[in-house]
Amino acid sequence: MVNTEKYTIISVDGHAGGNAEQYRTYLEPSLLDQFDAWRAKYKNPFRDLQNDGRTRNWDSERRLNDLSTDGVVAEVIFPNTIPPFFPTGQVIAPAPSPDDYPLRLAGLRAHNRWLVDFCAAAPGRRAGLAQILLNNLDDAIADVRWAKEQGLAGILLPGVSPDTPWIEPLFSRQYDSLWAVCEELRMPLTHHAGGSGIPNYGRHAAATSVFVLETGFFANRALWHLTMAGVFERFPNLRLVMTEQGCGWVPEVLRRMDGLHEQMRNGRIGELIVAPDTVLPRRPSEYFATNCYVGASFPAPADAAALRSVGLDRVMWGSDYPHYEASYPYSVESLRLTFSDFEPNELRMILSQNAADVYGFDLALLDPLGAQYGPAIADIARPLDEIPPDATSPAFAAGRAMRSA
Repeated sequence: MVNTEKYTIISVDGHAGGNAEQYRTYLEPSLLDQFDAWRAKYKNPFRDLQNDGRTRNWDSERRLNDLSTDGVVAEVIFPNTIPPFFPTGQVIAPAPSPDDYPLRLAGLRAHNRWLVDFCAAAPGRRAGLAQILLNNLDDAIADVRWAKEQGLAGILLPGVSPDTPWIEPLFSRQYDSLWAVCEELRMPLTHHAGGSGIPNYGRHAAATSVFVLETGFFANRALWHLTMAGVFERFPNLRLVMTEQGCGWVPEVLRRMDGLHEQMRNGRIGELIVAPDTVLPRRPSEYFATNCYVGASFPAPADAAALRSVGLDRVMWGSDYPHYEASYPYSVESLRLTFSDFEPNELRMILSQNAADVYGFDLALLDPLGAQYGPAIADIARPLDEIPPDATSPAFAAGRAMRSA
C-alpha cells in the first residue's frame, strides 16, 4: 500500500567504491605485485576521497546512516574511487589503449566484485551498476552476463571518444550483440556525465574550463548515437538512462532530432542523399518516450519545467552523494526548493516509482523504510523559505541567484 503521508526516496545517483587495500583482495593473485607497484606511485586527486570524508565510499553503516538521516532509503551505485591500474576514476578516465586494456579490465572486474559484496551488505537498498569496457566485445558481453548472475542491477555504459579510433563508436552495428544481451537480461544501460567519452584536451591553461564546458555534450551524445542508429528500433525493450547531465537540453535535442528525421523521410538532408534503410520508422522523440530516462541529479528550480516537458514518467531524482555538489545533507530542503508545487502522485514517480521500474527496486520492501525515514508529503509541499548557508549543491546556488535577481 502506498504511504499517503511520507515519500519513499530512491536516489539514482550515488557514488561508492573500495579503497586500495580492499580492491587488492578482489584482484587475481598473479596481479598483486603489479598492483603494489601501481599503488606506490599513485596519488589521489579527488577532494571527496581525502581525509575522513573518504570512508563514505565504502563504510556501509556510515553510508546508510547518512542517507537515512537525509530522507533517502535506497540508491543506484556508480563508481567513485580509483580502480586498480586506472589513472583516475572510471567515470572520467580515458578509454584504455590496447596495451593498457588487460590491466584496466582486471581493475574494473575487481571493482565489480567489490560492488557485489557492498550491495549485499544492504539487501534491497542498493542497485549496483557493473562497469564494462568496449575494447573487446566478447569480454563486455561476458561481464554483463556475470553482473546479472551476481545480482547487479545494470551496466555503466562508457562513452567513446573521437580520439580512440581503436574502439567503434556507439552508433556502430558492431554492438548489436551487446545490446541484445542487455535487452535479454533486462540490464538497463546508464550513461553518466563524463562517461569516459571525452577527448584529451592536452596540457593547456584553458583545458580544465573547456573540459567542464564540453563534458555535457560528450555525455549527451549517447542519446542521439543510439537513437539515430536504430538501436531502440531493433531492441525495443532496451533502456537507456542518462544521469547527472541536467535535463534542460533534452527537449531541444529531441526537436532537432525530429526535424532531422522529417528531412530524412524526404530522402535528403540538405544536399545529402539519405538511404531509405537508414530512416527510422518512428520519430526519435517517440523512442525517447519508450526507451529513455533522465537521472536528474539535484535538480534546481529552473529544471522543474524541463522535467515536465521531458515527461515525469521518464525522470528519476538523484542526490549525487557523497560528492561536494550533492544535495546531502539537505536533500529535503532541495526537494522543497524545486518541487513544492508538484502533486504527490507526480513526485512519487520521480522519487521512487520510475527507479523501481527501471532498476528493480522492491517498493514493498522500501515503503516501510520510507515511512520511517522519508520526508512528510506536507513538508515537501512547503516552499523553502531559507536556503541553508552551508549548502554546497548547485541547486541551492541557482536558488540563491533566482532570489537575488
